[in-house]
Amino acid sequence: MSLLLSPARFAVSLFRDPVGWWHDFTDRFVNNFITDNRWKYLLDGLGATLLITVFALLIGVVLGVLVAIVRSTYDKTGRLGFLNAICKLYLTVFRGTPVVVQLMITYFVILSPLGLNDLVIAMIAFGINSGAYVAEIFRSGIMSVDNGQFEAGRSLGLNYRQTMWSIVLPQAFKNILPALGNELIVLLKETSVAGYIAIHDLTKGGYVILGRTYDAFMPLIAVALIYLAVVLLLQAGVNHLERRLRNSGH
Repeated sequence: MSLLLSPARFAVSLFRDPVGWWHDFTDRFVNNFITDNRWKYLLDGLGATLLITVFALLIGVVLGVLVAIVRSTYDKTGRLGFLNAICKLYLTVFRGTPVVVQLMITYFVILSPLGLNDLVIAMIAFGINSGAYVAEIFRSGIMSVDNGQFEAGRSLGLNYRQTMWSIVLPQAFKNILPALGNELIVLLKETSVAGYIAIHDLTKGGYVILGRTYDAFMPLIAVALIYLAVVLLLQAGVNHLERRLRNSGH
């Protein structure tokens, strides 16, 4: 059987000739992943994907918390009007344009002429994009905390900033954890467009194998399964953290 047998015919052959199907499957597997150690393209790509995701999330959380504090302070007190306007512009631009366009503008127009590493540029671009969504997640969490918590902080002698950091934000974090976990998963999947700036991420690794073997089925299915496995692990970790926080609050 041909190594380039279409997936549909490949599946039909399983019922007509199971032995031949198995030989064809193993030949395709060896050709895609074992020959010339092509599995390393996926492993190296996974490492780059996880690295971009982790640092982009850190940037996004820091930026998102700061924007959320400015926005919620304006909503509650009317102060920081100028900063609030800048934050609203930031949210409008980065939530209203595709992340792949933001990535290419950041790379080709802004940061690439400075000689920065491609991975660093990707972390910054995805981090700024993620920050726009994290900001609204945190703002909704802050606004969901009862105003009585602010009053309680003031009665203890805390100022607005101390009340926000010591009382409000910890409670808001518990409220937004599921949404924050979802943002992490979305961010992981969004990094699949990093190949547009020549980064060898997980998706790019699958394309490299495809270019070597001219067999789209196995490398792309492998990429999808790896993404799925990582997402399931992340979801399990978020659920575990959510349960621990819920139990600690009892």
